[in-house]
Amino acid sequence: MPQQPDSHAVKEYLLGLQEQICQRLAVVDGKGSFETDAWDRPEGGGGISRVITDGGVFEKGGVNFSHVMGETMPASATAHRPHLAGAPWQAMGVSLVMHPLNPYVPTSHANVRFFVATPENAEPVYWFGGGYDLTPYYGFDEDCVHWHRVAKAACDPFGERLYREYKQWCDNYFYLKHRDEPRGVGGLFFDDHNTGDFGRDFGLMQSVGDSFIEAYEPIVQCRKGIPWGDQERDFQLYRRGRYVEFNLVYDRGTLFGLQSGGRTESILMSLPPLVRWEYSYVPEAGSEEARLTDYFLTGRDWLETTDE
Repeated sequence: MPQQPDSHAVKEYLLGLQEQICQRLAVVDGKGSFETDAWDRPEGGGGISRVITDGGVFEKGGVNFSHVMGETMPASATAHRPHLAGAPWQAMGVSLVMHPLNPYVPTSHANVRFFVATPENAEPVYWFGGGYDLTPYYGFDEDCVHWHRVAKAACDPFGERLYREYKQWCDNYFYLKHRDEPRGVGGLFFDDHNTGDFGRDFGLMQSVGDSFIEAYEPIVQCRKGIPWGDQERDFQLYRRGRYVEFNLVYDRGTLFGLQSGGRTESILMSLPPLVRWEYSYVPEAGSEEARLTDYFLTGRDWLETTDE
């Protein structure tokens, strides 16, 4: 018989994860701190937004916890689950985006989430999702390899093929179709995860959530002291435009949040503080700016790269 989902245990884990990530990123930043903004949702639930601005490393970043609920599933959640239309539901998760000031430090995104719906006269239906991805402006092979090694180690206890599957899912998901290019160098993405073993499924989400800071913190420490100037800053702001385009056009989390009556400030927290678009910009051939798209943003297998 399938295990009943333990929403309380998931919520306690997510609140602890938010606190742990904020503490460690604040230490890396060295100047800024995460301000806490607790909020309520009139339709049910609420959350805690933790935001850092104008720090020593992070120009803007946020680590959000939310726990929202409703009487009828939003359209974005029933598109692939028509049998749950009209069912009461609750969703909770931690979602973060960090936008560094130094262009040599990559932007990062992570999310782990839990969803449960209870159809009339039926058992609750739950699923987990999450992952993380890295968006560099100036790439380094060793950063990409480290990122993917940590991601693989998080998945391996739950199946030897999971990393490859979730890595490909990430590459496919974080892809700007109208630009015909990836948003970054990938990582992990999974959704609709339910094997019927709640404890094991919850364990996978915890493993992914816990591994994010182990993947990101060393990269930030290594790159935050690299000198940069106007050329690098201008390119960073230009490439941030791709991040905005993805989040407003394709991102499921943004769509779900807006459709479910979520808090707009928290939903759009993922957007960078400054960004620029330039008409028909083409980087100089052979430059580090050109290398970003020519070499790094190609969906390559970073773990095989180390074996060559």
